[in-house]
Amino acid sequence: MTPTASLGEESGPAKATGYGWAIFALILGLMLSDYMSRQVLGAVFPLLKVDWSLTDEQLGRLGSIIPLIVGLLTFPLSLVADRFGRVRAIVVMALLWSLATLLCGIARSYGEMLAARALIGVGEAAYGSVGLAVIIGAFPARMRAVLTASFMAGGPLGSVIGVALGGTIAAQYGWRSPFAMMAAIGVVLALGFALVAREKRLAPPLSQERAPIRSVIASPALRLVYLGSGLQLFICGAITAWLPSWFGRVHNLPLDTAGQAAAGILLLQAFGMIVFGQMSDRLALRDGGHRFRLAIGLGLASAALLVTGFLLPPGPLQLMLIAAGAFVAAGTTGPVGSIVAQLTHPALLATAFATVTLANNIFGLAPGPWITGQLADGMGIGKALALCSLAPIFAAACFWRAKRITLENAR
Repeated sequence: MTPTASLGEESGPAKATGYGWAIFALILGLMLSDYMSRQVLGAVFPLLKVDWSLTDEQLGRLGSIIPLIVGLLTFPLSLVADRFGRVRAIVVMALLWSLATLLCGIARSYGEMLAARALIGVGEAAYGSVGLAVIIGAFPARMRAVLTASFMAGGPLGSVIGVALGGTIAAQYGWRSPFAMMAAIGVVLALGFALVAREKRLAPPLSQERAPIRSVIASPALRLVYLGSGLQLFICGAITAWLPSWFGRVHNLPLDTAGQAAAGILLLQAFGMIVFGQMSDRLALRDGGHRFRLAIGLGLASAALLVTGFLLPPGPLQLMLIAAGAFVAAGTTGPVGSIVAQLTHPALLATAFATVTLANNIFGLAPGPWITGQLADGMGIGKALALCSLAPIFAAACFWRAKRITLENAR
């Protein structure tokens, strides 16, 4: 028995189908829309700061409110989707976050913007877990890690598009225009998914079984994996929100150029998720424990690269280290998704991935931008990002302990 073999190992179809790939394309497109709507805000931070006279802490709060709401609501809404229909849930969620994105563009005050951002969080709360559960059920088990990583890479890739496109549009037409464009894209994709997806073709019979909900948190090893995943994404949330501002303040780049430079680094982050997801699948063919070792190594490497990079003076070496750190920082998503899927009953996949999403947001994506903003008000954006880059060390410790527990239980 390999260290991660368990309930979900044999679930899923024997091979990939054309219909499955069509669904994957639409769900990935909606993941892009999700993060485009969420992260376009980072591109317009400089304009909002001046227009509404905001502090970095206030800007950080705008960035953190969505993952906070997602963390609070992802579990109950994912459970509802598991029981009453994942396809319907995805369509409703996408339409809601698109409407809320439009409301951001017409906000007249900081309070209205904060409320609209919270509503985006309500719409996006269960999308990651429900969308991933649909993908897992539509493809063979041997493809789990790479598909998990590819789907989750839609987050940083959507951030890339949102930051780059948002900065370019905002520089020409003002900060409100990008929100309207992101909202329109979300509506189109939601309607397309509603036309193509069918619940009966995507919900396996096992999804109707009543597995105990507590099984998604019963294992101490699983709980450590959840925590490690969240701590690893702490720095990912911080750099996604603050890289455009960092380029503007440290490298003196104009708004549109800063957004494009940040987008390039975030694109490397998305690419890294896919690369390490594929690596995780290949390693697991020999020994499931390699997933843990890969996650540990990625945590330690990302911390070393990012801390050093943000502390160096501006220059090519600094940018190379930060780019390399971003490349490995989110690489744990593939191994984490594969481990969680194998240790969870197939009927509760969306709920299990909701637990991952809960940890990712509560321990990582929500506090990351806000804490960075608080620190930046006192020590500057560069030192703040360097300090926050220590979080992956604690993530690596969680993965190491989870590996020890899993190996002991397998004996």
